[in-house]
Amino acid sequence: MADPVGDIIGDYRAFAAQQHERLLARGIDIRPYTLSHLAFRVPEWDQYVHVRTLLERHATANAENVWNGRPISMILLATPLEVLDGMSVPCIELIPPVHQRVYKMGLEHLGVVIGEEVDAFSREHRAALTGQQFQSAENEPYYVLFEDFTHVKFYLRSLYDTVVLQHGSTFKGFIHVDDWVPQRLVTATGPNPLPR
Repeated sequence: MADPVGDIIGDYRAFAAQQHERLLARGIDIRPYTLSHLAFRVPEWDQYVHVRTLLERHATANAENVWNGRPISMILLATPLEVLDGMSVPCIELIPPVHQRVYKMGLEHLGVVIGEEVDAFSREHRAALTGQQFQSAENEPYYVLFEDFTHVKFYLRSLYDTVVLQHGSTFKGFIHVDDWVPQRLVTATGPNPLPR
């Protein structure tokens, strides 16, 4: 069977299964919850634009915003991806070159929606969790970081619902950041251009 999104981002079914097994080993079962998204990271700006263009061919919307100094795409797929024997993944979060530390390129994290019980969930699974990210007032996910620098993140609300909340409307159309220019990174040894 043809899998055009898998041809672009790789074996997302195996990635979701791997993350699920790793969580089970830590005492967390994600099957009772809804999946929000898969995150896919690329090392170069030109590759980000290329992958964004390819994914948009299989999407109904893309809300691209600037976060932490660079654009990030939230892509709503025309047909949700099926993983873990029947669970759906409606969105891809496409993330361009890194901004602060080592990240896994390619499939990087799986987003799980816990809902209003996310803080109770974090207390129950405190020993298994690595930490919490403070991304926005709408979503501050707890996460598990694995040895290969991949994650599973646990959210109050889905990426889709966060986009709708932030934009005050439905998630539709293709919105790009038009005036963003790759920045220069200043290090202790001097200015170096970010990877393009």
